[in-house]
Amino acid sequence: MNTKNCLLLSGALACLLPLPAMATRSTEGVSPNPGTFPEKVTRSVVSVDTLADLAPVLANTSEQAEAEVTEANFLDYPMAQVTPVWQLRDIQPTDWSFQALQSLVKRYGVIVGYPDGTFQGDRPLTRYEFAAALNSVLDAIDQLIESGSETIPTQEDLATLERLGTEFSAELAETQRQIESLEVRTKTLEQKQFSPKVKLGGQVILGVSTAAGGEPPGRGEIETVLSHLTLIQLSSSLVDPKRDKLQVGFVAGNFDDRGFANPQALNTNMTLLSYQADTDNQFELSSLEYRFAVSDRLVFTFKPVGFSLNSVLNSNSPYQSARDGALSRFAGASPIFKIGSLDAGGGLDFLLTNRARLQVAYGVRNGNSSDGGLFSADHRALGVQLLATPANNLRTGIAYVNAFARNGRLDTFTGSNNADISGGFNEPATIHAVNGTLAWRVTPKITLGAWGGVTLTDSLPSDALVLSTTYLFSLGISDLFGRKGDLLAVMVGQPPRLRAGLNIVRADEGSSMHYEAFYRFRVSNRVSITPGFFIVTDPGHISENNNIFVGSIRTGFSF
Repeated sequence: MNTKNCLLLSGALACLLPLPAMATRSTEGVSPNPGTFPEKVTRSVVSVDTLADLAPVLANTSEQAEAEVTEANFLDYPMAQVTPVWQLRDIQPTDWSFQALQSLVKRYGVIVGYPDGTFQGDRPLTRYEFAAALNSVLDAIDQLIESGSETIPTQEDLATLERLGTEFSAELAETQRQIESLEVRTKTLEQKQFSPKVKLGGQVILGVSTAAGGEPPGRGEIETVLSHLTLIQLSSSLVDPKRDKLQVGFVAGNFDDRGFANPQALNTNMTLLSYQADTDNQFELSSLEYRFAVSDRLVFTFKPVGFSLNSVLNSNSPYQSARDGALSRFAGASPIFKIGSLDAGGGLDFLLTNRARLQVAYGVRNGNSSDGGLFSADHRALGVQLLATPANNLRTGIAYVNAFARNGRLDTFTGSNNADISGGFNEPATIHAVNGTLAWRVTPKITLGAWGGVTLTDSLPSDALVLSTTYLFSLGISDLFGRKGDLLAVMVGQPPRLRAGLNIVRADEGSSMHYEAFYRFRVSNRVSITPGFFIVTDPGHISENNNIFVGSIRTGFSF
């Protein structure tokens, strides 16, 4: 039995030892085929329109359909009301009014606020949240009376409602005023909308970026760059606006020649930005997606253009948005979800319980080419993830990816080139990857995050075998200095590193680290300005390489 079989049968990593380096490399080196780098940035660009108005299961689906999440609301269930509970906790569960309204809600089957049909009876409420719930109960009882239903409110219940209405008259009046204002705005928007059945939206990201260091791995020919990324998205429904959604996206950008990753500049994928793309300022089709809910718990996704595993698998990261999230490609989400550089696929999202969901995604590269096929493509991947919310302020996920690559490459374009090409053995291989994620809102304004992944690339025709790892820790502090919507984020992690291998030229001898920080200023609901930077030590996991600094000021507009 050879060493490789010993490893696979025993499940132990002790058999997998790093090979001695044949030669010290002073440069990182980009992919032997730089042209294969995907300029499809839509996987990291937040969608213009969320799917929260579909079935409940759609509300927290995945990043390609994400809302503009922040550290403050990232772990929340969507609510019909807008005021976060933690802002003004002046209605306690022990109050008579709280218990009275809760009894009315249950007795008359009124759905209030949350997906489980309650206003979370074990949590304090603001007076405006309470008034919104009370207003829903009043409306429901009015409808019962007008319809002549057999379920008639008792005199005792009517007296309770009268007392509640008197005590919360000011809040009810304000709630009604807001409803009327929303109705007027909705009518105005409907009159001015792009099309009765098609919604038009988009976003523009402008960035001023510069870099220093990194000579080697690159030649250090660096210039300050002014770039843009523009996304236009059309969305519509084919059957029922509450059950399905068709989205078409177009993208244009001018960050050419791979940006700072160009060999003349810094020569490593570790410097790629989250919002860079090169289309020579021409709009190109970047995303074509159709989602539909077959029930309140099951949603299917088909995406023949712009697909990646995290089109279905939720990366559990609030930093994936190209407009408001991490500045670097690496720190936005785990590279495990980028394996294969896929472009066409689909999957399902199944809500097992109110706190657990199962997600399955399958995709291929060149799926629209005559050379590719659904199950015979040269690059394909299947991903399965269990996402759980054990507590209201905690979300965890565990994912497994099984992929095939004709040349054995991972093609995540986030870590060392050596890790991305799996040591360069260039043979058909099966890829096994496991990834774990965690997001924990410690307080209403502080969120801790972490993810880590392990990848095993197993050559089919030979004994070549490669083990790669990656991880990241993050800290987010929102609403600093009393500015609602602002966010300070700090991230520390290690881009994919080839730890050990069999029958390869070398493992990564160095230990590169990624340090990133940014501060997002919220100018308005549609405009944000984000200055930030990231530092990469020992680029390419080669200790002889010089450290790299990349700084950027990013401005995001949505419409």
